[in-house]
Amino acid sequence: MQKMRRRAAEYRRPVRRKLSYWICVLLGLFCIAGLALFVIQHNHQEDRVEHPVLERKLRVEQFVHERLNVTEELISTKSFSRQLAEQMTLAKAYVIIAKEHNSLHLAWELSSKIRSCQLLLSKVAMTGKPITLEEAEPIIKSLSSLIFKAQDAHYDIATTIMTMKSHIQALEELANAATVQSTVFGQIAAEALPKSLHCLNVKLTADWLKKAPLQHLADEKRNSPRLMDNNLYHFCIFSDNVLPTSVVINSTVSNADHPKQLVFHIVTNGVSYGAMQGWFLTNDFKGSTIEVQNIEEFYWLNASYAPIVKQLLNPDSQAYYFGGYEDMKVEPKLRNPKYLSLLNHLRFYIPEIFPQLEKIIFLDDDVVVQKDLTPLFSLDMHGNVNGAVETCLEAFHRYYKYLNFSNSIISSKFDPQACAWAFGMNIFDLIAWRKANVTARYHYWQEQNADGTLWKQGTLPPGLLSFYGLTEPLDRRWHVLGLGYDLNIDNRLIESAAVIHFNGNMKPWLKLAIHRYRPLWDRYINRSHPYLKDCVTS
Repeated sequence: MQKMRRRAAEYRRPVRRKLSYWICVLLGLFCIAGLALFVIQHNHQEDRVEHPVLERKLRVEQFVHERLNVTEELISTKSFSRQLAEQMTLAKAYVIIAKEHNSLHLAWELSSKIRSCQLLLSKVAMTGKPITLEEAEPIIKSLSSLIFKAQDAHYDIATTIMTMKSHIQALEELANAATVQSTVFGQIAAEALPKSLHCLNVKLTADWLKKAPLQHLADEKRNSPRLMDNNLYHFCIFSDNVLPTSVVINSTVSNADHPKQLVFHIVTNGVSYGAMQGWFLTNDFKGSTIEVQNIEEFYWLNASYAPIVKQLLNPDSQAYYFGGYEDMKVEPKLRNPKYLSLLNHLRFYIPEIFPQLEKIIFLDDDVVVQKDLTPLFSLDMHGNVNGAVETCLEAFHRYYKYLNFSNSIISSKFDPQACAWAFGMNIFDLIAWRKANVTARYHYWQEQNADGTLWKQGTLPPGLLSFYGLTEPLDRRWHVLGLGYDLNIDNRLIESAAVIHFNGNMKPWLKLAIHRYRPLWDRYINRSHPYLKDCVTS
């Protein structure tokens, strides 16, 4: 019996809460309706209103200063603007109800008077002068009469409340659908390559295919001893986007103390390989060395060695990414085809790609470098593999945010409160990497997540697992994130940052870009380049 009573009490609790909520809503609506009816009745019964009182109101209004504060006018209990606004709000509700009851003529009359109210209130906003008695009186009278007419047609308060409630629910559903659609459209826009960049790729690829000397020059540079010299400063960028990659390199050499000692290793795909070679062979970046490699020549990166290759070739994965946005339960950003690109996962194979190197800085193609990064190469890593800026200043940037701790494989090995860190600007000790066999760790976790139950898509979750206990925290000023989505980053933080990261959908090369931050990226583009000028104008 006690169990039944407890269950009944548990059942009644949410019902009581819902009833309390709707009682409060109804009481509020009754109060608003009562106030509106009071104003209407006050104006409708002319015999109770004395002309001297109205004249005094008019004189008060005439003493208002030249430029009227419209907000104060609408709030003031003495103003005709407020009376008109209140009547108009009530009239709008009765327009909806009249239409639903097929009283189209009444709805038309109410709508006509509402437009008259709106015109008069617009005049107040434009001229800065209060509404006079002569202007307000005819509209107030006629609108009051129509509202009483609507009430006589049995549109009582209860009917009004129920109708408004149903319309509010319908509007909430429309708003939710619009939010989802907005997210989808924003994601599609973020994934699209602008025409000017596509034009640049086409022109550069054509040059690469037509100009044999460029290909000979690329062959010569491929054997440069500087590419394996550990006395130089090495950087790697994995991208298929020419102009952003150029900005990364240009900003890095522009702020380096000794740019000729910098070596950049670019890895791209077969489609962008010619464009990358065409651009970096014909432009000088302050004497730095630049190498471009094609991922399709990495024959060791196959399904038998790399679990990610096997997973990405799976038909279910292909359908997931290219099946459209019909399933709205899946976040649109998680369908981004970049997750299908092996370039995004190459960061876990850096020791295999550069077997002779000891240290390297990894840079995303959506960063801008503002200070000399070479001091990172002499940083004491305390035996760790990955130097990165931690992102747990806010509580949600911890391991539990990215990983499924309801799974025992995760919960038994990791601390959910462990601090997450950022990919995008990382210093890697490749000697320590090989010793800890981090790539094998990555393979293990990628195999464990073959069914997608341990984490959502992306490279950060497997990175958090693979580099767990092997990450050296860097000063926050080395890497400031959020310029691709956060509108309110402190200018002082941006100015002090060595690297700023446009992570998020609002990339600086897109029309979606945040206008405030875009000049930080634009300053490293040579707009006078003939191909860029031609592609922008065409």
